[in-house]
Amino acid sequence: MDFKGKNIIVTGATRGIGLTIAEAFAKQGANVAICGTREDAVNKAAENLAAFGGKVLGRAVNISRAQECDAFVADVVKEFGSLDVLVNNAGITKDNLAVRMTEEDWRAVIDVNLTGTFFMSKAALKVMFKKRAGNVVNISSVVGEMGNAGQANYVASKAGIIGLTKTLAKEFGSRNIRVNAVAPGFVRTAMTDALPQDVKEKALENVPLKRFAETQDIAKAVLFLASEDASYITGHILSVNGGLYI
Repeated sequence: MDFKGKNIIVTGATRGIGLTIAEAFAKQGANVAICGTREDAVNKAAENLAAFGGKVLGRAVNISRAQECDAFVADVVKEFGSLDVLVNNAGITKDNLAVRMTEEDWRAVIDVNLTGTFFMSKAALKVMFKKRAGNVVNISSVVGEMGNAGQANYVASKAGIIGLTKTLAKEFGSRNIRVNAVAPGFVRTAMTDALPQDVKEKALENVPLKRFAETQDIAKAVLFLASEDASYITGHILSVNGGLYI
């Protein structure tokens, strides 16, 4: 896979999966633009990415606001000259049982995870539409496919991303724009590392590969879908869940 000179946006890229995805593109020679909600975290991540040699742009962006998404994409095009790939990774959780979930927590998760993905995609697709080329890779989740108790808002947002992915793939395929999604299962992060051993073991009971994914596992799937190696793949949901949901 060769992304040398390609221009990439990764949302929610200050840590975890998003940062690993941004680093993976940067290591391939891409110019990478990232966003997050905290300016200090964005600046720190951008400094780290700059070490790989490509152009880097970091912005604090509230992706649930359409105008901020439009402004961010415009800044990227002004700085890099164009846009080749958008990775919609940003997401939040506010878990609770459905009957206890507040309206505020429902709206907050839907606004960031689903509406934010739509607003960023809309802004990026306007640029890609004109150049008749581009790739969008959305980050969904295994729970968007199988459901999960205590996460009605998160599950709805991730299931919505699956539907949005397929719809955008149909709308923009004729313009040589591919839209796909990655649906991760359990991913090893600082949060999962801190779980008691018995809790980890229980979580892995239904995972045939008997391990959590590494953030690099998700990044590799994203880069594949964004690459020419996947040139005839669109509207696809790539499950990276260790066999959790087959």
